[in-house]
Amino acid sequence: MNRLKNIGALIPLVFLFLNSEAQTNLIYTIQTSLGDIVVELYPDKAPLTVQNFRKYADQHLYDSSSFFRTCTNENEASRKIKIEVIQGGDVPEGKLFPPIPLETTSQTNIHHKNGTISMARGTPNSAQSSFFICINDQPELDFGGKRNPDGQGFAAFGKVIEGMETVKKIQAQENREQYLNEPVIIYAIRRTNRELH
Repeated sequence: MNRLKNIGALIPLVFLFLNSEAQTNLIYTIQTSLGDIVVELYPDKAPLTVQNFRKYADQHLYDSSSFFRTCTNENEASRKIKIEVIQGGDVPEGKLFPPIPLETTSQTNIHHKNGTISMARGTPNSAQSSFFICINDQPELDFGGKRNPDGQGFAAFGKVIEGMETVKKIQAQENREQYLNEPVIIYAIRRTNRELH
């Protein structure tokens, strides 16, 4: 009888353990040819977007992809609404998962600040593998911003906690109409087991 009581006492702990990952921020390292970028993801605030990114990362689909686009003050000079970001995660067409619903910044309260990681998209609910990282604050990428005419903004889901110098190094690479002359290789994106400082 005591054994049954002990098992009964353990059941809530098991559920607590299974649910804990959804409540815990996750750390991933983006390993590139110019250095590492460490990002913290927020599954409690942007569950669908984080789950989508993790599927690509955990199944190694980002391996040998690249950062291929840079937006700078110089190459955005002709645009009314200017942004500073680097874009990567070009997974081959045949390996893409279906597009995900757009979790807007008004829903998640994760805004496009310096170092924010977010999903690239065309129309709403069309994001798949491609993501970008902000250099400096980019409020026009939030819900209600004017960078995308539909005003829905983009789905932010985490932030850089180490490696902004690598982000800036990638942004500074030579480009032609925003596309890098030599894309920066993403060797891998892997979950990192570590304590936050």
